[in-house]
Amino acid sequence: MYRQTDVFVIGGGPAGLAAAIAAARKGFSVTVADGAEPPIDKPCGEGMMPETQAALKNLGVALPAQAGWNFRGVRFVQEQSEIAADFGQGSGIGIRRPLLHAVLIEAAEKRGVHLLWKTAVSGIESGGVRLGTEFASARWIVGADGSASRVRKWAELEHAITRTQRIATRRHYRVPPWSEYMEIHWGRHAQAYVTPIARDEVCIVTMGDSVDEVKFGPVLRELPKLAQRLGNAALASRERGALTVMHRLHRVARANVALVGDASGGVDAITGEGLRLAFRQAAALAEAIETSDLAEYQRAHAELLQRPSRMGRLLVEFGRREGLRARVIRAMRRRPELFGKMLAIHEGRASSIEILRTSARLGLQFIAA
Repeated sequence: MYRQTDVFVIGGGPAGLAAAIAAARKGFSVTVADGAEPPIDKPCGEGMMPETQAALKNLGVALPAQAGWNFRGVRFVQEQSEIAADFGQGSGIGIRRPLLHAVLIEAAEKRGVHLLWKTAVSGIESGGVRLGTEFASARWIVGADGSASRVRKWAELEHAITRTQRIATRRHYRVPPWSEYMEIHWGRHAQAYVTPIARDEVCIVTMGDSVDEVKFGPVLRELPKLAQRLGNAALASRERGALTVMHRLHRVARANVALVGDASGGVDAITGEGLRLAFRQAAALAEAIETSDLAEYQRAHAELLQRPSRMGRLLVEFGRREGLRARVIRAMRRRPELFGKMLAIHEGRASSIEILRTSARLGLQFIAA
């Protein structure tokens, strides 16, 4: 016997650490294993909206003072058209992923979570997990090993309801933020979203349907406003690429195994919802483990994914249909409060009635545009 623990988490990224922290707060002994060595980076937009920060705070994790850079809302930019809206409560924050990872590691260690870095898991069994020739006994097994999850395959949870994917590429530029907003620049073939992360640095992620579409050279030629902002700014990191996968699973739990984060399904990265989902899922899973009812986690997970999935599909379609996008942005410029309502819906601050009213009003403005 290598180790005995209540909860064994496979994957030590933000989702896995959040699940570990949530379970440890319930009084369970928790072990996390990951084949990598911290800090773990991921090519993402690095922006956390107010709701994401609230979900992190609910796990008992506080970001250090002066960490990252605050932004007040979201701005859409297309050719000569712009539209912006502020968050309803609080501000967003742009923070480098390795720094966020370090904060989560510290919080997990304070909760007594045992962290096994550079430790690959080779399989799972009903009573625990295999670590090479060793075995770790566990009552509950959590798969937090990303969108290409091996745990999902081992637990026979692979079957997806829907699955689409796009390409993303990230760079950091050494340039002072020029805006108080996180900006999404819409090009003909791709999008670029810009997150301020420090007083002299921004994070830019390009997204599209193919590798050629997200190369920074062609994208910046499509987006002259963004190119002008960057000027001759120096790169502050090496370029990194990744797949952004939007998929839903029929099930995210079986027997004593549950999935969290990208392993359990996800939404397109342009929504900025990945971390919020992971943190909320971690809390919901801890509640279900406490009551020994993973069926409750299945229900909670499905509910958490509904709104971001709808918004993800909408934004992806928005990016692919230039004519539709131009008309919608013109409509929202005529009635700027509609963009604020859409942002409130995205943040989860709108009731069902408000969603219906906003949809109807936007439809009328769309026709007028």
